[in-house]
Amino acid sequence: MSDSNAINRDFYDVLWSESHLEQADRFNTWPLISGMLPLAPTRLEIGPGLRPRLPISGTYFVDISTPVIERLTTGGGMAVSGEITDLPFADEKFELVCAFDVIEHVEDDQRVFGEVSRVLKDGGLLICSVPLYASLWTNFDEFVGHVRRYDPVDLLALFAAHDLVIERSAAYGMQPTNPRLLDFSLWWLKHRRREAMWWYNKVFMPLGMFFQKRLNFVDGLMEAPGVDEIVLVCRKRRGSAPLQAC
Repeated sequence: MSDSNAINRDFYDVLWSESHLEQADRFNTWPLISGMLPLAPTRLEIGPGLRPRLPISGTYFVDISTPVIERLTTGGGMAVSGEITDLPFADEKFELVCAFDVIEHVEDDQRVFGEVSRVLKDGGLLICSVPLYASLWTNFDEFVGHVRRYDPVDLLALFAAHDLVIERSAAYGMQPTNPRLLDFSLWWLKHRRREAMWWYNKVFMPLGMFFQKRLNFVDGLMEAPGVDEIVLVCRKRRGSAPLQAC
């Protein structure tokens, strides 16, 4: 197991063991995703935790967290243990793949996109979110297991190298940007982790859900100065040869 995987599993196993399973229609991504479901009978969500954006019933899930796999399976999903760098599925299996708040946790992002492109059918869709701008890196990123933030020009090159075309994008995410609030949150997470998780699950997450803003999509990759996180809708080019992860 890589160092980043060990950090992520340690942090998120604690988080998810104290959380309840949310339904996909509670998130601001639902208007986008619900319209795609009729054209995506075979779909996959990678690393959903207990906040899946795809409906649980009829969806394949991959996660590294045992509590997540158990809860999703109990809820009617097809959940298996696995990593985004080695997806346990055949080539071109899915019409739709989602990966929210996952890619930035993985050291080898070339392999990530190679695997995602491999399991997507030609013309299939990838919906994913990533944090933006290395210049916005904070200690909070490190603590929650991020290994990078993306500059837009690097995103364009990465997607193009794996036969993925960015069709739409929108500002996304709920991370606080106030430095004092981030430092306060980090102190609690380091020294009072279970209490901090309780407050997150019982107070801050419900508030964040209540104040979610409608996603305003633009064509292509949006101009995003100052935007902390972005959600992207990408399509695999038709006629692409199946990719093998490097």
